[in-house]
Amino acid sequence: MQRDVKQGTIVPGKGAEMSVVKNAAQPRAATAGPAPAHEQVYQDLRARILFGEMAPGQPVTIKGLTETLGAGITPVREAIRRLISDGALVFQDNRRVSVPTLSAGDLDQLVFVRKSVECELARRAAGRITGATLARLGSIDTALDEAIALGDVTAYLALNHQFHQALYAEAGAPILAELASALWLRFGPSLRVVCGRFGTENLPDRHKELLVALARGDEAAVVLAMGRDIEQGMEQMAAVLPDSIDMQ
Repeated sequence: MQRDVKQGTIVPGKGAEMSVVKNAAQPRAATAGPAPAHEQVYQDLRARILFGEMAPGQPVTIKGLTETLGAGITPVREAIRRLISDGALVFQDNRRVSVPTLSAGDLDQLVFVRKSVECELARRAAGRITGATLARLGSIDTALDEAIALGDVTAYLALNHQFHQALYAEAGAPILAELASALWLRFGPSLRVVCGRFGTENLPDRHKELLVALARGDEAAVVLAMGRDIEQGMEQMAAVLPDSIDMQ
């Protein structure tokens, strides 16, 4: 979902902002202990793509990524291979990769699939959600409001993703949740371009509508609010697409 964010230049990947991004991008671990080094590199690069630190269509060298990530060439190449398989990166040549650009046709498909998958996740979550999770979602939304008031695009994007991720985790549908995660990886970088350059239009607060419907256990209202949330955000992206994102 997108709401009114003040324009401003945010320098990503530093201090508390990067902590917010990493925490929002990574699912909670099922077991204790640090992930293997190659998995950490994958998750780090994935988060940078998801929250738009790599702009769509802008090539980066593999050597440059090793320096940015502070990792060796082997785990970086493995992360790149996985992210290409995820559809999050494409090869420019044998030494450079980039985040794919989106066309209007891509956005049309994303809206269709997101509504199919994410509305169903929200519906399922409505029948399973606990008071503790509702409280957590409310806290995330409050923090998101604060990010909006500060014009903090980096925190806004991370917290918006975190809200959806926490909701979908309640659905008890891991296959659908994995599909949703892959979809966010496709449009997330372009959303950062839109917010970073222009801010967002004044849109209704669908998160709060979602929270009210979830508290009532009203599945139909939850699905309606989620569908509107998706449509409005993607429509805003489409409206500025020709001016803000390179077309293929």
